[in-house]
Amino acid sequence: MKACNLFGVNGRLVLADKDAAATPLCTGDEREDRNFVKGLHKEIALLQEMLYAERQRKVLLVLQGVDCAGKDGTVHQLFGRINPMGLRPVRFDVPTSAETARDFLWRVHLQVPRKGEIAVFNRSHYEDVLHPVVYGQISDIEAGRRLAQIQEFERMLAESGTTIVKVFLHISKDEQRRRLQDRIDNPEKHWKFDPEDLKHREKWSEYHAAYDKAIAGTDAPHAPWYIVPADSKPHRDTAVAALLAETMRAMNLAYPAGDPKIAKLRVK
Repeated sequence: MKACNLFGVNGRLVLADKDAAATPLCTGDEREDRNFVKGLHKEIALLQEMLYAERQRKVLLVLQGVDCAGKDGTVHQLFGRINPMGLRPVRFDVPTSAETARDFLWRVHLQVPRKGEIAVFNRSHYEDVLHPVVYGQISDIEAGRRLAQIQEFERMLAESGTTIVKVFLHISKDEQRRRLQDRIDNPEKHWKFDPEDLKHREKWSEYHAAYDKAIAGTDAPHAPWYIVPADSKPHRDTAVAALLAETMRAMNLAYPAGDPKIAKLRVK
């Protein structure tokens, strides 16, 4: 099954209708699944090297999801065995006063990938049409304006050589509860726990409604969204790796042509 056969959007989305526990890309054979994802990591490493050698195009991977969806874990599993050359993970936290004094895309534009680079956004510009909407900090009119600006921003990136793939890591409310409780029960994971997560959990429905609108409103051929069932961590890791490999494979990457002058050199 192709990774792109994961949950589609097609202009309308209700996350509550999607099964977060689905595992369409896993066979159930642990060894086979592990070998499959290792093969994907190896392929991504090769494609990444070609992208870096070419130094013409860029890749932007956007990871979104509610608290405990596995954004950090996805980055670690996806790139933990890959040469960091040409890779740049970026995490967007609460905006600083300097950032809020400017337009909401200012800090994001500073972090977009350079030629030959893969940038991974752990949270992204979409945070600015989620939290402010859920907590009533911006109006519906302003939220609509921001979604339109995001669409144009992503179009500009695509037209200037950036291949964009956006992933929503979809977990169930029960799975989030288990992961939060695990962080509370294990002292070694207390550093991962933020009491604010419990406050946000109370607004589960509101956050998902905001995601429904944001994802459906910004899904486009040049910047597609994929809904990855993520209750299963192995499936989550396999699906994101498959999506990235499939996306980069379609770019028809190749090493630059050799230089005839260099070919004639002899090392003494």
